[in-house]
Amino acid sequence: MGPRLPASPGFLARPRGVLLTVSLITLLNIWISRLPKMCLHGDTSLSHPRTPLAPVAPQPAVDLSHADSPFIPWPLARACSETTAWNPSIVFLCDNNSGGIGNIRNYILTCVRYAIEAGAGGLVMPTISTRSEKNLADLHGQPVRGFDYFFDEAHFRDGLLAACPQLALYDALEQVPRAPRRPEMLTPHDLGRRGGCDRRELNKHTGVFGARFHAWLNKTAAESDGRLAYPATRDRPRVVRFNWGVQWDWPVLRDGPEFVATFGGLLRFRRDVLELGMRTVEYMREHAARHGEGNKRFAGFHLRTESDALSRWPNFEEQSGAYLERAGKRGMGFAAAYLATGNATEARRFADAAREKHGMAVTTKHELLRDYGAARGDLARLEALTWDQQALVDFVVLLECDYFLGVSPSSFSINVAGKRHLKEEGLYTRPWKIGGEGDGRSWLAGHYEHYWEDWLFMFESLWP
Repeated sequence: MGPRLPASPGFLARPRGVLLTVSLITLLNIWISRLPKMCLHGDTSLSHPRTPLAPVAPQPAVDLSHADSPFIPWPLARACSETTAWNPSIVFLCDNNSGGIGNIRNYILTCVRYAIEAGAGGLVMPTISTRSEKNLADLHGQPVRGFDYFFDEAHFRDGLLAACPQLALYDALEQVPRAPRRPEMLTPHDLGRRGGCDRRELNKHTGVFGARFHAWLNKTAAESDGRLAYPATRDRPRVVRFNWGVQWDWPVLRDGPEFVATFGGLLRFRRDVLELGMRTVEYMREHAARHGEGNKRFAGFHLRTESDALSRWPNFEEQSGAYLERAGKRGMGFAAAYLATGNATEARRFADAAREKHGMAVTTKHELLRDYGAARGDLARLEALTWDQQALVDFVVLLECDYFLGVSPSSFSINVAGKRHLKEEGLYTRPWKIGGEGDGRSWLAGHYEHYWEDWLFMFESLWP
């Protein structure tokens, strides 16, 4: 017997079965290599050559970034169709809201979304709590106003009816047949075990809210003596009002980007305020052209330093310094800018700093309507509005500016930036990326270190 060959990774040291397998594979590869070149790019079909896929043309996006953008109802209709247990004897009352337009927009929309998830067959038209004109921090200092204090009621009714006909609208609680005098109070996230979560954390139980809400109805009816809670019937409907603070409660992306991009379109500003805002945009373009040698582009700033601003938010120096540094760093070359603020003293400080550092002509709505809208009496129209109503004019103008700089955690700034973010891709818009460079249309100064203390949860619960 000849000498044994040393063991090696080669096939000579392997068993005969392996030799036969390798030989067959080799022959198969030779045979395949002589076939017509039909199996390219992973195509396993030998009978049909591969046809390259034609590029898919992108569908035209609807610009949803304007204050008067159309409401697209089908994403809301899809959500309503997913609710199967509609009960006309359950009515939601979405009136426990207060603050500025950013808070109130999100409160109403979030409350409506909960009503749909619960299968409530009725909704009382939302009302708006108004703040004291003397003390802006007193959010309940004036009588409650109707929905049309901010919004176009006909637009809301038509849009909601078109998308969700299962949901009946009542003008007031008194119009609900046989309604109780006192609605039942509820905090939605109390229906789920939240463990050690911060109280400001989003509701992680929205997917099962409907089932748990009905379990809560049954449980309270069984435990009550029949006066405070009872089974909901046509003769005895149950009316539910949320406790304050649910406006930043719903993880919006659970409903899909199409829903997120369109749901806020239900809340269009009332017509007279919208028209005043669009005229202010025209005046701002004229102002920019006057200072920019015909160039009508202008920047927009939101300075959130009014008396009701929280002390831990960025102060005047932090906001104004960040805005003007950003404007200079980008080399935008804006000759004019619009400033939204309710503090006239700090508006002048900001305008002076912008002029000294960048030669930028900064103006406000009051100055524009005085200088350019006098013939139309627009300044008088503005001054006839309350402080919060006047902020709607700012909102409209900032949506139309060529670059927006705001501050986080202001709900006003986040609302403006979020809606501006819908411009390019409309229904297909990806979520706003928290912090960083913004989206090329807006940038928000602020602190982005702590999820709760810096209010970053608002970015995940905002309906733009």
